[in-house]
Amino acid sequence: QANVEDTTLGVLEYAISDLEVDVVELKWGQGAKDIGGEVKIKDLAKAQLLKKRGYIVLPDPEKPEVIEAFKKRQFTEFERHSRVGMVNQEDFVNRVKDLRSLGAKYIFLKTGAYRPADLARAVKFSSIAKIDLLTVDGAGGGTGMSPWRMMNEWGIPCVNIWSLTYQYVDRFAKKGDYVPSIAFAGGVTLEDHIFKALALGSPYVKAIGLARAPITAAMVGKNVGLRISKENLPIYYGRYGNDVEGVFVEASVLKRRFGKDFDDVPTGAIGLYTYNQRLAQGLKQLMCGARKFSLQYITRNDIVALTTEAARVSGIKYVMDVDKEEVEKILS
Repeated sequence: QANVEDTTLGVLEYAISDLEVDVVELKWGQGAKDIGGEVKIKDLAKAQLLKKRGYIVLPDPEKPEVIEAFKKRQFTEFERHSRVGMVNQEDFVNRVKDLRSLGAKYIFLKTGAYRPADLARAVKFSSIAKIDLLTVDGAGGGTGMSPWRMMNEWGIPCVNIWSLTYQYVDRFAKKGDYVPSIAFAGGVTLEDHIFKALALGSPYVKAIGLARAPITAAMVGKNVGLRISKENLPIYYGRYGNDVEGVFVEASVLKRRFGKDFDDVPTGAIGLYTYNQRLAQGLKQLMCGARKFSLQYITRNDIVALTTEAARVSGIKYVMDVDKEEVEKILS
């Protein structure tokens, strides 16, 4: 992934040439963590290094009075801010061409929850440049940064921006223009969210992005593992046992898979695996109920809008209007 500073520093060029990376992702706006200051730095030398590399660091780690205040622990951390990008069609298309010429096999674009005109640019530029995947991240998303005012209080909410994305992409598709694969993201946590997002964006949405929820699962798994090792399990965990296999429902599966190496698997990883298995099982059950036995068969007709406002925003039929024609045939 690359934001403005990464581009200036040649991060993607290094990754493709020296590390033989095949897939790169350009990031715009909120997706590039521009101005939120979410990244905290507790080391003065690192703060100074990041400033030298082009980041905006607050307060200024090179000012003598700031250095003195930090050493006296009058404050304990700096904020790293990124510069905002100013995107235009020509530069974006040329950047994609350059990355392909360097050897990138797949190029993605990640865009944040901002104005409809910028979303339209993202869809259009992605079509012209023929990138492989466009990820649209609705407000309320974020990775390990949230809760954060910047992430929670600005931008367009998920259903709204996803609906706009569908409208714009559908327009291009109907004209016969190239449409990249689309991924929806933004605060998705459970299987019903995944099903609804896939349905809302069908047939263009091929994946759902999750970040905060899997990170939470990994952190909880790690913390539970620490409590097990210290023999200090809370009662609501202890009822299942006092070891990893007792507490983590998928541990036995992983033990069969890894054998003697199971003891080296971090409990954070077990927590993440367990969470993913829960998502997979839950999504299968929802799909089974909808009689859709493969993701490709999920359509917009598999969900309904429970309010007229939701129907107006999304284009999904209001629940009282669903199946009207079929109902008439049945009852007549």
